[in-house]
Amino acid sequence: MSVATVEQRIEGSPASRFFQEFFGNSAQFPIANFLLELLLEGPRRYLVAPDGYAITVGAVVQALVLSRRTHSAQSRFWGNLVGPGVYTLIEVAVEGPRFFDAANHWAYLAYGLAIALLQSAGTWARAWNGAIQVAEDVVKASILFTMYAIFEAATSPGQGGAFFDDRSHRFVALATLLLGLSIGLAHVTGARYLRLLRETTSRLQLYSEWLLGRELLDRSMRDPHSLVLTPRRRAVLFMDIRGFTRWSETRTPEAIVTMLNAYYHAAETVVSSTAVKFKFSADELMAVFPTSEAAMAAAHSLRRKAGDYLAREQLGAGIAVHAGPVVEGLLGTQGVKFYDVIGDTVNTAKRIEGAAQGGEVLVSEEAISDIAHAPRLGAPRRVTVKGKEKEIEVFPLLDY
Repeated sequence: MSVATVEQRIEGSPASRFFQEFFGNSAQFPIANFLLELLLEGPRRYLVAPDGYAITVGAVVQALVLSRRTHSAQSRFWGNLVGPGVYTLIEVAVEGPRFFDAANHWAYLAYGLAIALLQSAGTWARAWNGAIQVAEDVVKASILFTMYAIFEAATSPGQGGAFFDDRSHRFVALATLLLGLSIGLAHVTGARYLRLLRETTSRLQLYSEWLLGRELLDRSMRDPHSLVLTPRRRAVLFMDIRGFTRWSETRTPEAIVTMLNAYYHAAETVVSSTAVKFKFSADELMAVFPTSEAAMAAAHSLRRKAGDYLAREQLGAGIAVHAGPVVEGLLGTQGVKFYDVIGDTVNTAKRIEGAAQGGEVLVSEEAISDIAHAPRLGAPRRVTVKGKEKEIEVFPLLDY
């Protein structure tokens, strides 16, 4: 699954957006029209005719168009005319001009236009969004009354007097209006709460990405148990600026922060796509990779990208790559937890980095043994590592 998992949970998957659009908008008039024509013509006749299938196809196409992640006024306007347009074109091709003799066909076009205008207005007139939403729900609720009136006119053509002289008709009209207002107000309240919830979730997502990184956050959303402490084999990279303390002594705090932010940005563009986890601490970068190959490729790019920037400040960075077993996962108490990688492999990688000169990448023998095709390496040298009896053999990385 891609790193879009969190975004999909916030915005909804394409399938969920389609069904929400279909049942919440595109299919509402077609459902009422389907029932009207089914009752007027009878199941045997209507179900073998193309009418019901044509209006269903139009509603599906409209929902597909409107469920895309486009929210402009123009896309909402024309999208809401897709269903009536498709239905009209198919039916006119089958029935000819007779199609326009039916009042419900004109009603579909009218409702499609009214909803298109309201939804497009709600997109650009955001200050009036609540009132427009209530108006839209009243219009949608009135579909039921309109189709009821058409049904009454078709089944009781000789009914005398005005339509609203009948108290039952007035009752249905008023009930429809009040129901639409009720739904609209509930819709506005729910939409405001959902907007606030999405804003809060998006902010929490950003903070979580800062702490975990996108890959780990996505993994934790798929499987909450995936972040428990687990033994793994990883490649660990360290990078540290040489002469940073002395350089900082003659700069203002603002200048130091500006330099570090640019340095962080240059490093992040390299490691963010392949590292399992990375973190900065002052002028130091630690990055954990799934393979030594990925770590060495990142080290090569870091030497070039971060090195070019640091050279402008007459600085350089030492880089090291080492591979081996680690324990990886969440550490901490019930109140505060953080994701980290611990073990001798991490400590050794840090010690090797301390032996690297500015602009140099040192690679351990363990990291080289993990890859099929060794990169171009310089002459080996021995490095003394604190806590180890024997020296470690490392190789300068020349090219990758």
